Amino acid sequence: MKLLKIFALFILLTSLNSCGLYRPTDAKEFPPDPKLRVKKNMEEGRGFKLMDQVKGKGTNFEFASSNELWRATLDTIDFMPLTTANYSGGIIVTDWYSDNENLSESLKITVRFLSNEIRSDAVDLKIFYKKCDKMNVCTVSENQTNLNNELKKQILKKASIYKTQDKDKN
Repeated sequence: MKLLKIFALFILLTSLNSCGLYRPTDAKEFPPDPKLRVKKNMEEGRGFKLMDQVKGKGTNFEFASSNELWRATLDTIDFMPLTTANYSGGIIVTDWYSDNENLSESLKITVRFLSNEIRSDAVDLKIFYKKCDKMNVCTVSENQTNLNNELKKQILKKASIYKTQDKDKN
C-alpha cells in the first residue's frame, strides 16, 4: 500500500511538471527586495493593489451598482419583495405581491437581462398573475398587459437618466 502511494505521488508530480506549473526561473530576473518585486509585478499587470482602486488607479471591476439597467430595475420594483436577485446570472425574480385592496389577486415579476446596453430588447420582463377563489384554489397565468410595457418603459427611462448622471460625474 505504501509503495502504491509513493508511485501515485511520483506520477502526480511528474504530470504537474509536464503541465508547466513548475517553471525554473533565474534569480537575476527578480529583484531581492520584496517592494521592488511587487512594483515589477504591478508594472507587468500580474496583480492589483486594493488601495489603488480607491485612488482611481488599478484594475476596473464591473459591479452591479455600475450597471444602469440593473439599478433602474431594482429602483422600479423596490416596492415588491425579492425572491432572487442574481447579477451574474442576469435575473431578478420577485415574490408574489398583492395590495391590501384585493387579496385574492397577486402578481410576480421576472426580469431577465439580455444585454448591458440600454435598449428595449435588453430587458425581458414577464408578469405572472395569480387569482385565488374563496376555496384557495389558485390559477397562475402570464398576461401581456399595459403594466408590462409601462414597467419596461420606466426601467429604460431611469437607466438612461443614471447613464447621463454617470457621464456627467466622470
